[in-house]
Amino acid sequence: MPSTISRRLLMALPLFAQPVRARRRARELGIKPGVLPPGKWNAITDVAGVRAGHATLIEGDSIRTGVTAILPHTGNLFQEKAPAAVFTANAFGKLAGSTQVEELGNLETPIILTNTLSVAEGIAGAVEYTLSQPGNENVLSVNAVVGETNDGYLNDIRRRYVKREHVIAAIRQARDGPVEEGAAGAGTGTVCFGFKGGIGSSSRILPRALGGYTIGVLVQTNFGGILEIVGAQVGRELGRYYLKDQLEQAPGGSCMVVAATDAPLDARNLRRLASRAVLGLGQTGSSTSNGSGEYVIAFSTAQRVPMRSELTSSFTVLSNDAMSPLFQAVKEATEEAVYNSLFMAKSMKGFRGRTVESLPIEPVSKILRNHRLIED
Repeated sequence: MPSTISRRLLMALPLFAQPVRARRRARELGIKPGVLPPGKWNAITDVAGVRAGHATLIEGDSIRTGVTAILPHTGNLFQEKAPAAVFTANAFGKLAGSTQVEELGNLETPIILTNTLSVAEGIAGAVEYTLSQPGNENVLSVNAVVGETNDGYLNDIRRRYVKREHVIAAIRQARDGPVEEGAAGAGTGTVCFGFKGGIGSSSRILPRALGGYTIGVLVQTNFGGILEIVGAQVGRELGRYYLKDQLEQAPGGSCMVVAATDAPLDARNLRRLASRAVLGLGQTGSSTSNGSGEYVIAFSTAQRVPMRSELTSSFTVLSNDAMSPLFQAVKEATEEAVYNSLFMAKSMKGFRGRTVESLPIEPVSKILRNHRLIED
């Protein structure tokens, strides 16, 4: 087990300093789900003010895990909360802090993603970070929001390598701009559709006539099913899918989805938005199986909710009739974010010598060309 000092050094590079690599994002390969255009970075950070950061732990032959943090804005989130909601498609998992978000409709800490047995450390890190913020000296209660997936196939998860300093580091490393994808942060040790999964992100911009709003999505993919890419049954054609040869491959796992928008939405319509992200998971071949936890956290940056407010408050919010374009946007962005998590992840060897291969780019591209879904 590494020392405390060495663990502190196991941090991912800043998001804008990614190493050169052969893996390519879905859109670079001609895969363009849906009809709406992406933002500048095609990432959750296209929503102004949103930042994402990682702490990646890779050491020896058994540490393959990490932390990912998403911050709705650059201010004191506890003092100026973000409207938020949670949607649960299948609750075989853990999402700490979700009940208060559902009850009050807002978010007061960064969103933390990590592995299943490190949720407690995620809470400790988010709480310590929040209490340390100027203006929070008298705070006595913090609702940390921490989600997880189980990376125990590649990571010696029972050793609980993630510590609260890693959580704080991921928060402090959070940046705007491109988001590091694949085997990074909370996606370091995950597996998706039998291939190496990880972190993926994508965004969509609505036309000006529909408000010009931005939707950004980040996913932590660790689930199974029958992989489909823009309608082609890629998993079936590659010979790796759930129910092949009488349950040869288990469908379980989990997927955490974080959806951000600058559209002025209240908690009720944010929950409706979150529910449509699951449709994007379905587009990729997920059936949200019994053993898979699918959670979506959605928040808006359009307004901030002060910790101490007046007796009454009034916010301008979109009407129900204005929601349909946003539903389409979050569905498309979630689908592409899953693809990016797969295409950007490299093969990895980990705990007990287990190896998970990356999704093979050339065979997949050939399948999609054969179906006339991408051009040569």
